[in-house]
Amino acid sequence: MKTETATALCVAGAGACAVGVVTGGAFAVGGQGQRPGLRRSTATAAAADAQASSTSSSSAVVTSSVAAGVLVAAAGAGRRRGARALRSARGGYETTKSESIFNEAKTIMPGGVSSPVRAFKSVGGNPVVFDRVKGAYAWDVDNNKYIDYVGTWGPAIIGHADDTVLKALAAQMEKGTSFGAPCALENELAKMVIEAVPSVEMVRFCNSGTEACMGMLRLVRAFTKRDAVIKFEGCYHGHGDAFLVQAGSGVATLGLPDSPGVPKGATSGTLCAQYNNLDSVEELLKNNEVAAVILEPVVGNSGFIPPTKEFLVGLRELTTKYGALLVFDEVMTGFRIAYGGAQEHFGVTPDVTTMGKVIGGGLPVGAYGGRKDIMEMVAPAGPMYQAGTLSGNPLAMTAGIETLKRLKQPGSYEHLDKMTSKLINGILDAAKAAGHQVCGGSISGMFGFFFCEGPVTCFADATKSDTEKFAKWHRMMLERGVYLAPSQYEAGFTSLAHTEEDIDKTIAAAKEVFAQL
Repeated sequence: MKTETATALCVAGAGACAVGVVTGGAFAVGGQGQRPGLRRSTATAAAADAQASSTSSSSAVVTSSVAAGVLVAAAGAGRRRGARALRSARGGYETTKSESIFNEAKTIMPGGVSSPVRAFKSVGGNPVVFDRVKGAYAWDVDNNKYIDYVGTWGPAIIGHADDTVLKALAAQMEKGTSFGAPCALENELAKMVIEAVPSVEMVRFCNSGTEACMGMLRLVRAFTKRDAVIKFEGCYHGHGDAFLVQAGSGVATLGLPDSPGVPKGATSGTLCAQYNNLDSVEELLKNNEVAAVILEPVVGNSGFIPPTKEFLVGLRELTTKYGALLVFDEVMTGFRIAYGGAQEHFGVTPDVTTMGKVIGGGLPVGAYGGRKDIMEMVAPAGPMYQAGTLSGNPLAMTAGIETLKRLKQPGSYEHLDKMTSKLINGILDAAKAAGHQVCGGSISGMFGFFFCEGPVTCFADATKSDTEKFAKWHRMMLERGVYLAPSQYEAGFTSLAHTEEDIDKTIAAAKEVFAQL
């Protein structure tokens, strides 16, 4: 077949110059850091097809026509088209369908998403739109495959779309998807949670981590007959009004100090202390009648920030001394860093625990539980009211039961620890070898890192991270088929489905990116 040549093709905004060759409908791009075999772009394809139908057979005419067409298209598309061309050249990824779907989404949903951090605001560019998931992998609507370290923000601890879970859900759907009435599956999951989590003697199911924290807040105030609560800078406990004070996570990602629409009265009883700083906590306890001290026992919503054992032990002692309850928000850490959560891992037992994510096996769920005398305040056993139409629905209970069964099998947490330790150590070593300041760590299936020298022990330390460099790193990893949380202020997660090969590929991609960053 006839070969036409287009020379001197400069892709605007991509920071690279390439030479293109149109050969029978295939467009190959050569150049530094680029791989052959790239599918031609839409603009290039259109130019080539139009030229093929031309009556002119002049090579010079073809050359100038194709080159001019591509240059016009590249210039018109600007930096975004250039970035996409470079991404395609590096990893063979095209995101045309994702771009189209997200652009439409922005016209019908606020910011184009149903939860803010998904919009990629802090890392730049548009998000990829998922089509399907399985095991440790996700595929977008353009059929690009990614090794996934978000895991639907934590629930997919045994892997996406686990066959055993899907089979159990299919069987339950034959019986119905929602009852709005007592269900034996609630008893089964409740007993599993009570058996596993040291602080929990009774449990109330709801539909999200936010809902669990809202119920918990009302409960601790009802039980203690006190209004004030202490939370920690950078800890996130859902979007309830009382918690949107120095809340980290999506608030930090979007650069919002708090949220408009929250009345002063809703946060007047919320006091903020510094994570891993017992003196800041005791100062507040001395001067206020505090109902509860509430924290993420391992912070995941300011990035990954572990506590010191002394900090957790000290909180237990201080809350007992001043008559306050100690609450662990284990929505993220529950059943993830140990089967019994952070309280099992660190050997510190709170009075009340909130849960979510893993206990729903990928379906919407939340729960709060604790000592029996506290939980008996909850209606209808007691006067503290909380209710929910879909609470304890049979599908979420089924998925949760099957997920916890899998986690109880020998070797589960050993596998998570092995994969995650290898991953984070490989990333940190790659960064150091390339001369970048990066710090981080992991516990079992949860990890994180910051683009700063460290150590990071609280939210103030986390804000010293180079978020611009992280954003570039995130985008370049995405181009290489690695899907990470699109914010410096979010933890990452591994699953039982992640393999040594997945970790090796990720580390290899990290080395390549750090070398070019």
